[in-house]
Amino acid sequence: MATVIQIIFGLIAALIVGAAVMVVTVRNVIHAALWLIACFFGVGALYLLLEAEFLAVVQVLVYVGAISILILFAIMLTRQVTGEGVRQLVGGWRLWLTAAISALLFAVAIVPTVISHSWNVPAPPAPPGTPEPLAGVAELGRAFVYEFLLQFQVAGVLLTVALIGAIVIAFEERARRRRVLTLAEEHELRKRLAHPPPVEAPAGEPAPAPRATPISEGEVQQ
Repeated sequence: MATVIQIIFGLIAALIVGAAVMVVTVRNVIHAALWLIACFFGVGALYLLLEAEFLAVVQVLVYVGAISILILFAIMLTRQVTGEGVRQLVGGWRLWLTAAISALLFAVAIVPTVISHSWNVPAPPAPPGTPEPLAGVAELGRAFVYEFLLQFQVAGVLLTVALIGAIVIAFEERARRRRVLTLAEEHELRKRLAHPPPVEAPAGEPAPAPRATPISEGEVQQ
């Protein structure tokens, strides 16, 4: 049974790592969001493998059901979706150098843990009467209030700052964006361009070239 669990863990871990790599390598933003959803599903499967059913359900409901939908809605408002013609931040030898530095930092963080961890050693038995630890609502609530209070507050401040920054960026983009004409306004503009109104010139001066008058502010200037 332990061998089967290890095989399942290896498959899920490969899915998570592969999906995470695809998120940062594909150019299409929609494809990156779909790979991110697959990565979230893999993390939820790991929670199930650890017998933390509540965390698995929260992972699927919050990240797959809410965060991913929010990301997809943000992508719908993005103009450069396919990524064609967009220059990447790093490329060529800089990309390989960045990957090597990232792998080195990851190795520095994970190698001591792997070396010092005791593998395949059963946990010592708990004292009699000790309830079995479960990843439930009560345990999470106590952990957020007592043990991980500072981390919880820092995460809340980080999310608040990210939300404020997104609102500021959206307002700046909206201020720079020109108003899109409706079908009726576009039809009227084409009619005026095809048949411009005559312009009367003063006596003794040549008539100026006809120009189309704008319908309203924010139109596409000709």
